[in-house]
Amino acid sequence: MKYSVVIPAAGQGKRMKLNKNKQFLLLEDKPVIVHTLNTFQNDNWCEEIIIVANKDEIEQITQLTNIYKISKVSKVVSGGTERQHSVRNGLKELGGDKIVLIHDGARPFVKEEHIHRLVEETEKTEAAILAVPIKDTVKMSEGEFVSHTVDRSSLWSVQTPQAFRLQAILSAHEWAEKNNFLGTDDASLMEKLDKPVSIVTGDYFNIKLTTREDIVFASFILRVRRGELV
Repeated sequence: MKYSVVIPAAGQGKRMKLNKNKQFLLLEDKPVIVHTLNTFQNDNWCEEIIIVANKDEIEQITQLTNIYKISKVSKVVSGGTERQHSVRNGLKELGGDKIVLIHDGARPFVKEEHIHRLVEETEKTEAAILAVPIKDTVKMSEGEFVSHTVDRSSLWSVQTPQAFRLQAILSAHEWAEKNNFLGTDDASLMEKLDKPVSIVTGDYFNIKLTTREDIVFASFILRVRRGELV
């Protein structure tokens, strides 16, 4: 099976209080975005990578793909004002009705086996997402006080990649643009069109680097993968 992947990589790392895009933050010896790109570069199922970047960082991203020999990157395109707009810019670079994955540039630890399960599920259902069950107790509040405890048995923490038939997700993005709808993720656009979205169980190491604490956890994950920790 084959797929293409769109990687939005325009985040500014505001919650990390950085003075640069968190994609360029060094995780051990490589920028975060390179760790992410290598996952898809090394996957035989991946045919093509589209990166969506800040327009002022396109040259820098392109240089990194050359330095680290990420040959599957076919284009680095400019993003939009919101992540959803950036993803749409990337999707429009693809043709046909292939399977396309959408994956956060700052989520470097997705496993190839989970990518393949997503692709296989999308072959059957048109849309599938990676997610993990919520572990913590979840409560609703009214002001400063608890109103009730939510049944977490049906709650999932959603990750990326999210996988779609290309024409299906393009149609969903077109609908969102016409109706001025801004979703929290790409799957939410499919949901607005009453399209089924399957859940594939991922793992808790597939974190998105959002806060400074995540960098500490990321270093731990790399050590685990090298077999330095049990």
